[in-house]
Amino acid sequence: MNRLKVGLRLESLNLPLRRALTEVARLGVQGVQVDAAGDLSPTQLSETGRREFRTLLRLHNVELTALGCPLRRGLDTTEDQEPRLEHIRRVMALSFDLGARRVIVQAGRIPDREDGPRTPTLTESLSNLARYGDKIGAAVALETGLEPGAVMAAFLKRFDTGSLGVNLDPANLLMHGFDPYGSARALAGLILHAHAKDARAATASRSAQEVPLGHGDIDWLQLLSVLEEIEYRDWLVVERESGEDRLKDVAAGVAFLRRVLP
Repeated sequence: MNRLKVGLRLESLNLPLRRALTEVARLGVQGVQVDAAGDLSPTQLSETGRREFRTLLRLHNVELTALGCPLRRGLDTTEDQEPRLEHIRRVMALSFDLGARRVIVQAGRIPDREDGPRTPTLTESLSNLARYGDKIGAAVALETGLEPGAVMAAFLKRFDTGSLGVNLDPANLLMHGFDPYGSARALAGLILHAHAKDARAATASRSAQEVPLGHGDIDWLQLLSVLEEIEYRDWLVVERESGEDRLKDVAAGVAFLRRVLP
């Protein structure tokens, strides 16, 4: 039986930190993902601030599931590469300090050919981060969605490291025209973190779009069965990126997820 833990991405609530944590506690959610940005960026969060944040999490009885690391450019571009890598390394160190030990990154499109023009830059960037992660005990989870899971898996298996994996986002995969269930199977053993986010696939009369959890085209019973099959036993974090009443959508999503979990 799946022993998945239900989490919530704080940015989905679109609320200030303390109020967001209060809502998380009200929902009875076990963990939170939060972006390492603004006051929570590694350059802004002092040692005192880190202690206060850890205390806030304990007071609300939640764990930190992962830190998000928003980037303006992917890891496959050479422009400002070293400052970008240094920022990610700092977020990785912060994630270790705060207990999550996972950083979610959008790396850019993963190449399906070894001789692709951006393959060397992406390989160099991830090798750098993997060495640092192996050294300090923190991992980078690449966001899925821009390529099928099999392409992502084949690329990551080139690296001899325990510090690279993926954040499985079934909605991202569906919206880009990929099979979320087959992708999850292909990524077995590489999934470090997962999002519970829903979407409607594109049709002749509409574009793909994110929707509240439980209202999209993803068959959650099938996806949960696949996660059981590949023995994923970690966080499933509810995420909502849009909508007029995101707090209501997230609360309904948490309730939905609890109904369908074994």
